Amino acid sequence: MSIPLHRLLGRLLPIPLAAALLLSIPAVSGAASAGVSGPENAVSAAVQGASRETVADYARFLKDKFGIAFSGAPTKGEFLAATAAAFRLVREDAEASVADGDSIFTDVKASSSYYEAAIALYREGVISSGALNPGAPLTAINAAQIAVKASGLKELAYTYPADKANRTLEPFRLSTALLGLRGAQELAAAIDAGLVPADHYHLIRERSAATAKYAAVLLGKTLETRGEYKRYIGWVSDDHILNELLNAYRASGIVKAPALQAIGDRALEEQLVTGYTIRDSRYESNFVDELTITYAHADIRHALQLVALLRSEGIDARVQYEPRTSAFVYLKEWGDPGESEYHEVRQIANGNWIEYAKEYELVFEFRSTADRDRFDGIIRQYAKMNEADQPGLIYGSWWQPLYYANVRPAGDYRLIANNRLSDGRYYLESFSLIGQTDDIAAAYRTDEPGITYASYTFWANAAFYRI
Repeated sequence: MSIPLHRLLGRLLPIPLAAALLLSIPAVSGAASAGVSGPENAVSAAVQGASRETVADYARFLKDKFGIAFSGAPTKGEFLAATAAAFRLVREDAEASVADGDSIFTDVKASSSYYEAAIALYREGVISSGALNPGAPLTAINAAQIAVKASGLKELAYTYPADKANRTLEPFRLSTALLGLRGAQELAAAIDAGLVPADHYHLIRERSAATAKYAAVLLGKTLETRGEYKRYIGWVSDDHILNELLNAYRASGIVKAPALQAIGDRALEEQLVTGYTIRDSRYESNFVDELTITYAHADIRHALQLVALLRSEGIDARVQYEPRTSAFVYLKEWGDPGESEYHEVRQIANGNWIEYAKEYELVFEFRSTADRDRFDGIIRQYAKMNEADQPGLIYGSWWQPLYYANVRPAGDYRLIANNRLSDGRYYLESFSLIGQTDDIAAAYRTDEPGITYASYTFWANAAFYRI
């Protein structure tokens, strides 16, 4: 636990706080899953071998984020529409471009359900004019050709001379003579770039129609190349995950967003809230909500031991490190707060300070809801203090561990609210009881252009709720 947050918690925890004082903690996130935990074998060979994106992973992501689920035999139009939806391509001038659309495609008119997706992808350079054939079965070859352009790799593809494309395509019994130079370049680049996984090569070799699984993998990998899939530093089971986590921590600093902090600090000085956090959306994991738990802390040694603990319990999960700054009032009677690379302070009119502490959230996406539901039991057994100097806990364990989930895990969780101000890629957050959201919205009211307020509910672990 960092010195700043430890100082604050050390003064708050001995006091019997009612649930209405939830905001007495700086807005640090917490919640999780519940379930029965118990020691198991160290990470099994099966878990170690699971650290690879599967067809099911891509399909679940597409369904969770965009509502996309391919039919058993996808059509070309279905794949194009799904691609446009996943890219969030929205044409702002649909009505004005009806005539243009009619002249671009010979078989897709403005009345077609594929019209807007086709126009958007045409403008992105993913598809060409002429006959689109949206109702035709999607072939594995054509899907790969679309994917390489949608991935932003078409310039790479068109650098391929014929002999290079033919070398890649020879094992598939394909060539520039069969596909034409441009078609061969696109397919060869898709294969070389890894957009087509090896276990689907047979669809290319046999010149087959695309399957739902194949379409999901291609679209998922396309999103990866655009930075719009999941973001994570590794898996719990990775051999070098602790080094990756430590490097991520060392590379991060105190997150600053002056416009948002001015609003948050004003609310702190007026005692309208008692804490907030600042985060950068570029670090967001984009994980599937149903499988995800976010765990907040301040000490990197604790994080390293927590990841190793999960590994020792046979649990694998994707891990994302998200830095954040926690801001709260540091009382003058606590002594000189000082400054370090881990915290900064600013003295306010009444002699107190506002302290800005470097913290983090570890976001875990588990392999299954069963593993997700074991997390709470593991934390309660090995990472939650119930008495002073309690033995058998990992380093830096807190009295009230902080973890949360957007989808309720099994166990004792309470619905609370997150109050968020957004400004570009940065956002400010404070947690509260649901009944306090109107008061916090008023506290964070601003006329600053571009700053927006929103609130939503999520599930926090009971220990955090009871602070």
